[in-house]
Order: sequence, then C-alpha cells, then structure tokens
Amino acid sequence: MAKKQTKGYPWKFCSLGGVVRVNITSGEDIAHLGELDQKLWTVLSCPVKDLKLDERTLKLIDTDGDGKVRVAEVVSAAQWLTSLIRDKDAILKGDGILKLDGINTESEAGKKLHDSARHILRNLGLDKDEISVEDATDSVAIFKDTKFNGDGVITPVSADDEGLKSLIATIAGKIGSVTDRSGEAGVTAEQIEAFYAALADYASWQAAAAADQEASILPYGADTAAALAACEALQDKVADYFMRCKLIRFDDAVSAAVDVSAERLGAISGQNLATQSEEIATYPLARPTRDAVLPFDAINPAWQPAFATVRALVLDAAFPKAKGITEEQWAGVIAGFDAYKAWMAGKKGEAVESLGLDEVRALLKADRKAELLALVDADKALKAESDSIDEVGRLLLYYRDFAKLLRNYVIFTDFYGRRYGTRGIFETGRLYIDERCCDLCIKVADMGAHADMPKLSGMFLLYCQCTSKARGETMDIVAVMTDGNTRDLRPGKNGLFYDLDGGDWDAVITKVVENPISIKAAFWAPYRKVAQFISDKIDKSAADKDADALAKLTATADAGPGAARQPFDIGRFAGIAAAVGMALAGVGAVLVALGAAVKSLAWWQWIVIIAAVMLLISGPSCFMAWRKLRKRNLGPVLNANGWAINSQVLVNILFGKTLTSVARYPKMKLNDPYARHTPWWRKCLRSLIALLVVAFGVCYFTDNLKWMGIERKAKTEQSAESPAEDAAEIAAEGEIDG
Repeated sequence: MAKKQTKGYPWKFCSLGGVVRVNITSGEDIAHLGELDQKLWTVLSCPVKDLKLDERTLKLIDTDGDGKVRVAEVVSAAQWLTSLIRDKDAILKGDGILKLDGINTESEAGKKLHDSARHILRNLGLDKDEISVEDATDSVAIFKDTKFNGDGVITPVSADDEGLKSLIATIAGKIGSVTDRSGEAGVTAEQIEAFYAALADYASWQAAAAADQEASILPYGADTAAALAACEALQDKVADYFMRCKLIRFDDAVSAAVDVSAERLGAISGQNLATQSEEIATYPLARPTRDAVLPFDAINPAWQPAFATVRALVLDAAFPKAKGITEEQWAGVIAGFDAYKAWMAGKKGEAVESLGLDEVRALLKADRKAELLALVDADKALKAESDSIDEVGRLLLYYRDFAKLLRNYVIFTDFYGRRYGTRGIFETGRLYIDERCCDLCIKVADMGAHADMPKLSGMFLLYCQCTSKARGETMDIVAVMTDGNTRDLRPGKNGLFYDLDGGDWDAVITKVVENPISIKAAFWAPYRKVAQFISDKIDKSAADKDADALAKLTATADAGPGAARQPFDIGRFAGIAAAVGMALAGVGAVLVALGAAVKSLAWWQWIVIIAAVMLLISGPSCFMAWRKLRKRNLGPVLNANGWAINSQVLVNILFGKTLTSVARYPKMKLNDPYARHTPWWRKCLRSLIALLVVAFGVCYFTDNLKWMGIERKAKTEQSAESPAEDAAEIAAEGEIDG
C-alpha cells in the first residue's frame, strides 16, 4: 500500500488484480470521497436491481430514481452518512446495529434522528440504547395502532367516533383505499373529496328523474329499465318481421320465400322439436302478411317468452285491448325511451350507486366531510416527525451497507478477496457442470446486450438458462470457466446451479464463448486437433467404404445371378503389385536413413530434437494463450450487464485458479467387476515391444560408448606423435598431391 500526497486529500493506493486502485481504509476517506477524481473510481455507475446488496439501500442512494447509482449519488450519500455518525471509522465495519450515542447530536439533523430513534423504540416497546436495521425499517410494527403517522392517510383507527370509523371504511370500499404506514387500508383527502362529490352527483342525477312531471324520463316508472331491455332484445327480430311484410306487399310472389318453408320444418320434424329451439329461432318472429300487423297470439314459439315480457311491461300498458301492433306503433314505443336513454347517458356518481338513494341522501344530510378532512390534517401535521423516523431507517441501512457498496464500487476488494470468503455484489451463485464448479456466476439482465461485449473479455464463458420449479422462475446466468477440459461443454448440456441463498436451479447451456482456459490446455490443443482431424478422416473413410460396399452389393443383387463377371486383368494386378513394391522400397529407404541418423546422434541430441519439435508445435499456442490469460477482463461482461466500469477488472492466471475447482480423485487401486480386461496377446505384445526398446537402447548406448572411446584413444595417440613425424606426414601428403 502506498500514499500519494496531492494538493488535496492524501489518498492511499494499492495494487489489486494487477491494477492500481484507491484504497478506502478510514472513515475520513469516506468523508472526502467528493474530492476523489472520478477518473480514479473503478465504477462510474451500477444498476439498482439484481445485486447482492439490499435493494432498499440502493434505491435510497438513487435519488433521481433512474435505476442507476452514480458517482455523484454515492458522494452525496457518503457526506450525509459521515455527518451523522460520531465514529466515522465504524462505518467500515458494516454493522447492522447502531448505538444511540453513536449518532452525532451536535447537528440539528442528528438530534432529530436521535429523538426519532428513541421514538421508534418506544413504539416497539423496546427499552435499550441501540437500534437495529430491522427495528428502524419495520414501518408496520413502528406505526401499528397509531392514530396519526404523517403520511396523510387516515384509517378507522384514526377516528374515535364509531360513525366516522364506519364512514372511513365505506369510502375505502367505494372509492378505493391506500395502504397506511401502519399496514392498514385507509383513505386520503382526495378520496374523501371524490366520495362526497359522487354522493352529490348521484343525488342530483336522481333528482332530475323525480322532478319530471310528464314522466318522459321514466315512461314505465320503476319498470322502465326492464322495459327498455326487453324491447331491445326483440328490436332486430321485429324489424325483420316488418321488412318481410313489406316485401310481400311489394310482390305477392315472394310470400313463400320470406316465410318459413315446409322443407325446413320437414327436415327437423323427425326429431324432438323441443330440442330444436336454436333452429326454430331463426324462423320469422311471426308469419309475415300483406297487412303488416304483428299478431300478439301467433308469435314464433322460440320467441314467445321474450315477447311475453315486452307485452306485459309495454304493449299491454300502451295498447290495452290491441290484438297486434303495426310498425308505426312499434316505432313509437321505441321512441318513448329516448328521454330515458339521454338521462342514463348523463348518469353520475356510479361509485356510490350501490349504497342506494336513501343512504346517499342520508350521508349528504349528515355531511361529515369536514371532520374527516380535519383528521387528515392532524395526520399531516406529524409529517416531519414521521419522515424523521424514515430517515432513521435510511441511516441504519447506510450504516450497514455503505462500506460494502464502496468495496464493490471504488476498489473491488470483495471480488478479489475470495480467500477471505467475500464475493462481489454482482455475483449470484455457483454452477456445477462436467465435474467442475464455476464459482464466478453473474445474472444476465439482457441477453441481447451480451451479444458481442463478452467476447472482449478474453474469458471462457458459459451462458445458461436456469429454471427453478419450486419458485416457478427462470433466469439467465453467465459462468466463467477457468480450469479443466472444454471438449464436452456445448449448448444443450445440463448442469446444476445454486444461488447464494442455497436454492437449486436446473441449468442448461445456451451459448459458449470460447477463449483459452489454461496454458496446459493450450499446449495439448494442437495434438488434440490433429487427433480429431485424423479421427474424422478415418470415420469419413470408413463411412465412404461402407457406402461403396453397400452400393456394389446392391448393384450385384439387382443384376441377378446371370450377370457377367468382369474378367481378371493381369496387367492391372501387375501394376498394383509394382506400386506396392515401390512403396515398400521407399519405406525401407526411410528406415535405413533413420537408422543411420540414430547411429550418428547421441541420446541427449534426440531429447533436444524432440523438445524442439514439441516447442515448435505447441509454442505458438501456449504463447497466445499466455498473453490472453494475462489480459482476461471481467469489465466487458459487467458493462453488458448495465455497469459503467471505469477500470480493468483483470482475472489473471493466478487469480483465475480460484474461480473454478475441478474434481480430484484420490490415487488408489480399486477392483471394478465391469472394467475392461486386457487380452493376453496384447499384454504379450506390450512386453515384446518393451523388450525391443530396451534392447535397442542397450545396443545403441553400448555402441556409442565404444565409438566414443575409440575416438578418444585415437586423439590421444595423435597428440603423442612428435613434431617431426607430423612434418614428415605433411611432406608426404605434399608429394602425393604433386
């Protein structure tokens, strides 16, 4: 850790995750957050939802309510919190209990909070000198059975008079209710005003009908509504009847066509006609005639009940002795409802209609609206005190959660401090899959936002859809894989996800973002690719040969037993034999050359050659993997999840090993009755190969040692010769050359 003295506050710094970050180690650091350059913050904003931090705290910090916690809001919260706590260093502990004497009462705001905290404890019936988050945030318990609590909502408990209690309940039932801080249903001043306005409107609307001297509004008195409904139910059928009559008057030849035909009746006559009411209802209301009079006693049986209602409510009153009715008379009946329809269209006060007109008039006469509004005013008078009680809850939430927020906002120590059992607030649980446990899992808020951004992270990512049948919920997560083999990880593979609350979810891979996992995996990757390539080629060749064989067999079967066989081609056979001979000769030449090379190289040279070849094959893959593993960055994943990451969140090789654990089995010899047993001939073949290798090694090294000894002896004898002999040899060589 290092300090950097600047013109302002002397901030302390540390290296975490390969990045230099500001370190928050004291309450004074929190108090001076406003002086910290935003370029030095690890995070510039984070979402309010889906984090392992009390959402109530984050919503309180998010003062503009846009769903994001930004730097300015964190700074404002820090200044407010540190101004109200005596021991600022205690904020770093993240304790959910605050001693009352820990509140700074030197300021007016602090004194109000101290008094409100004591008020809360009294309301809860607690006698102690400390308050917890649970005490301060349980508004239902705090305000239970209180008459007034400052929210402008009154409940039956707010009134002492039984009449007012009943009236408040009536208003809540007819106009609607609002939940009071005590948890009870209550009403506001607006709802009281709306209730009395509805009473007045309904009474006035009913008065208009009562004042109608000509009975035009209610032509049939109390039965007017039922009479109109009955007429409207028959109106289309009556209009149809009169139109059929007009067509007969127009041309007598259509009489049979517009009446019910004998054929239609004959089609259903063999059945129980009592069950054919739907079919009969499609026939005319009555048999149409040229005189166009609707007879009262010859109505279609399917329509007789409806017509009987109309006759009883309307026709008998309007036409007492009539046997039928004309179209003009029917039109007059319908027109008689116009005033009633207009009156109904102007209906007001429907909300209180169910009370009945007498009760409405009684409530208007009693006129207790002023008393109810006085209760609301009395409740609002305690708003400042009640808001102060809410501020105590805010203080306790900040006191408990603010340090944790800073550890995940400014420095990210919770994420990098896994050996101490901490986790980032963006983490959501563990994924078990393919004999591994992925410890770093993040809930995905929007899969569309993760389309391209996570590729920049350089990490191997598994996107999974998780389903909890117990909860009836689904969610998407992304898990970071940092160890193990990746060959079996593919979309559709199932696993099991455990959230941080211990709940289990069925997980299925939906998307894989491939990147290097380890240098070891990168080393063997080229060989695996070659092996896979060869395996695919062998499989393809076998499939092709199988298809060819099947095709030839099918062709032979189709040709039949009498088909001519192809004669033996001696020339072709000789050519094949020659090609095979040349191939064997080539292989022999290669083996001879290899033997000569083996003879000329020392054992250590072979080791160097093999190592060089392997380095040539695996070196580039390992180097690229090493570079990517050093630069793995969680920032793009968090950015896709709505965070504004201002610094790299590196997951290097050493730290990455802590994020994925692989199953480790103890070394032991176990008997498996279903294990595959090696045949005796294969064991013999392995032993023979091992003996040949040992024999070759003995011969090779013995011969090399012998050769090296001879060479050493020759050099020794040569060095022992006299200079004269050397000169003679040189002279002799010169003469020979001449």
